[in-house]
Amino acid sequence: MYLKSILDEDFVNYKKPSMYLAFPYCTFKCEKDCGIKCCQNSELALAQNFEVSIETIIKRYLSNPISKAVVCCGLEPLDSYDDIISLLTKLRFEYNCDDDFVIYTGYKKEEILDKVEQLSAFKNVIIKFGRFIPNAEPRFDDILKVRLASSNQYAEKIS
Repeated sequence: MYLKSILDEDFVNYKKPSMYLAFPYCTFKCEKDCGIKCCQNSELALAQNFEVSIETIIKRYLSNPISKAVVCCGLEPLDSYDDIISLLTKLRFEYNCDDDFVIYTGYKKEEILDKVEQLSAFKNVIIKFGRFIPNAEPRFDDILKVRLASSNQYAEKIS
């Protein structure tokens, strides 16, 4: 699978120490909706993609005694949906790991109900929904236990 970045120990995007995976694709729907360039991941968009196997990611995660969750962030993880499903399937069923699996998406829940339904079949999946809106008030999310950039964004434990 292709990524922009892997961080073995992230303490910013979730209440638990997490492995942070930055996914490489996005349709820039936030910018399309608001009509201005506002992507908070614009530097990441310029980073080079690299290929890494799902097995390498999982073994790296499981060998780290600090990280207790996997956080999939942007650009837009759900634009790499097949990779998300493959990673989650291997993590849950081949490696028997039920640690929290968090997906930060800019999609609204109603835009991806089919994917939410499929992802809800896996244990301990949390999705942060909602586009970034420039100049919106940030809000603290009680599920993630972090401050989200826009008041319309929220997390939901779907399974």
